[in-house]
Amino acid sequence: MAGVQDQLEIKFRLTDGSDIGPNTFPAATSVATLKENILAQWPKEKENGPRTLKDVKLISAGKILENNRTVGECRSPLCDNPGGVTTMHVVVQPSSVEKGKKGANQAKQSKCVCVIL
Repeated sequence: MAGVQDQLEIKFRLTDGSDIGPNTFPAATSVATLKENILAQWPKEKENGPRTLKDVKLISAGKILENNRTVGECRSPLCDNPGGVTTMHVVVQPSSVEKGKKGANQAKQSKCVCVIL
């Protein structure tokens, strides 16, 4: 019975309302490993998918999960559903390199020079 409790059934809800999973993971699985699983199973027909782990944010029980934490550490007593499926929300954000490029372009465009004579 203890072995069953060490396993969690998780599905990942994408922003368009579709799901990846559910899949079963040991409680010792890291959040980074979950993100790798999402990258591997991301539907090829969906546009703007994540390219790296840094592009993916996982949210469970209203909290953004950190890569170095385990699934067991991230469980919320409010969301525990023995024998049920836990839903984690997936948010895809562009990598910081793309954000930096956009930010630099916006800074150039919004630059204003005033001269008083």
